[in-house]
Amino acid sequence: MLEKFLDYLQFEKRYSPHTITSYKKDLEDFLHFYLKTESSDDISKADKKVIRNFIVDLSENNIAKRSINRKLSSLRSFYLFLLKIGEIKVSPTETIPSLKFYAEKQTPMSKEEMQALNDRVLEEEPNLLEKCIIEVLYQTGIRKAELCGLMFDNVKLDENELKIIGKGNKERFVPISEDLTHLLRSYLEIRKPEDKQESCFFVNPKGKKLSGKFVYVVVNKYLSLVTTKQKKSPHILRHSFATHVLDNGAEISKVKKILGHSSLASTQVYTNANIEQLKKVFNQAHPRASKKEEL
Repeated sequence: MLEKFLDYLQFEKRYSPHTITSYKKDLEDFLHFYLKTESSDDISKADKKVIRNFIVDLSENNIAKRSINRKLSSLRSFYLFLLKIGEIKVSPTETIPSLKFYAEKQTPMSKEEMQALNDRVLEEEPNLLEKCIIEVLYQTGIRKAELCGLMFDNVKLDENELKIIGKGNKERFVPISEDLTHLLRSYLEIRKPEDKQESCFFVNPKGKKLSGKFVYVVVNKYLSLVTTKQKKSPHILRHSFATHVLDNGAEISKVKKILGHSSLASTQVYTNANIEQLKKVFNQAHPRASKKEEL
């Protein structure tokens, strides 16, 4: 049943290989637990008690609540698939809620920090690949996996845009500046291998597709030069992109489209990043603000 489900995700839902791999890992973790506790590998027969015990086991092994919820979500999708094809009549996950947790606050890089990085490091940095990684993430807001999987044919330098294949294999076009286009053209002069068709645009020095770990290490290294913030990941550059363009007056609906969000609520998170700045703008601009002291 597991293979049928993965085929369903690939051929009917058209999920990306990265997403399918995540589902497979989550379900295999549950399969191993089920085999250990129930002496069976037929997880289609699992009941609510086993699901709850699995969650408890993950918690006792100090697995983060966010990760536990992701595994639970994968199980929900699997059992909904079994319902759809008539293998089961009731999903064992039906009444099991996700774990509540407070998301860790992620502070974006400031505009001053990003300018300092550009002035002090990127302008003089000879490694074009690493410079491209930082600039593409910050100037477009694409995800780490989207950067690693960016195909050569989807980089439209003559049109100043990137064709991004995001979550759920959804396509979107992201505009890029003339400066970034120039930087990417410079990168092409040192890029390997020479056979560029049907391959990833960004490759490591051996001509292979970039790994997520490689991108994380590059970003962390450069951000560490200009900030003491704890979070220095590729996602922080995405967060910074969204925060900075919204601060500069970009329409939230357009930012939503560029980021590839399915709902406006996901984009609205970034409007709360600089609440103190928004308060300041309000106090200076709102017609009632000057009357507050009189109340």
